[in-house]
Amino acid sequence: MSDNENEIRELIVRWAAAVHAGVMEAVLDRHADDIVMFDVPPPYEGVRGIDAYRESWRPFFAWQASGALFEIVELAVVAGDDAGYAYALLKCGRPGEIGRQRLRLTVGVQKKEGVWVVQHEHHSFTDESTDESTDESTDESSDEGSNEGSYESRDESGSGAEEIRAIHDGWSRATAARDLDAMMADIADDVVSYEHQEPLEYRGAAAVRESCRSGLAPSAGDISFTTPDLTIHVAGDLAVAWGLNHMGETRSRGTRVFQRRAGRWLMVHQHVSFPVAAQ
Repeated sequence: MSDNENEIRELIVRWAAAVHAGVMEAVLDRHADDIVMFDVPPPYEGVRGIDAYRESWRPFFAWQASGALFEIVELAVVAGDDAGYAYALLKCGRPGEIGRQRLRLTVGVQKKEGVWVVQHEHHSFTDESTDESTDESTDESSDEGSNEGSYESRDESGSGAEEIRAIHDGWSRATAARDLDAMMADIADDVVSYEHQEPLEYRGAAAVRESCRSGLAPSAGDISFTTPDLTIHVAGDLAVAWGLNHMGETRSRGTRVFQRRAGRWLMVHQHVSFPVAAQ
């Protein structure tokens, strides 16, 4: 394992321990001022900025004080010279109530002035509802006061951002055409995807292909997929993109990681979710 991978792993392990202990300043450590977090609960458009990120933890800490766990079970890290990402499964809940349910976590980091900084987090559980549109996702993005267009898409400097945007545009065209081969063309064979529905994770292009195939069923009617709100961070041969997915009338949040292999950008990790209102 490289030094960069070790540093990122240590950063995330420290962060998880701080969350479990409820130590706010340690949770905030090495997080960017403009961080975007797609959390389990609403809002649909995510928590944006370090002040909002701080406030989002207060109710979680109050709940966790009842004896809940926040503990890493699996953690994978990939790092380049100036960018990296990690995905993980965690125990998150009270002992005896957790069962096999796991919190999925994706983190995007960048090295700034020699220090790794968290730019993006995505937390979710698998969606257990029978209606994938869910009230939480559609209500948060209604036409009146809609979030659409509220956040400008932006590409951080670095070669490859336009190529990654073109991949998203290609997915939009392929989805509308129900062209499964075109949808899979820019997905790595060893992709790991956290989808809306169970199972907990999809490993490999074959598993992701079957998930996509089910979404293209004729019973779904006319289908569409766009990502009008998209941020792309590129550094070397790694890139992390996040934004708000529009799938027909349904809204969700998406984080996707790309790696340049043999001159081509391929998606190596995906995390999509609906926000879930607290019960």
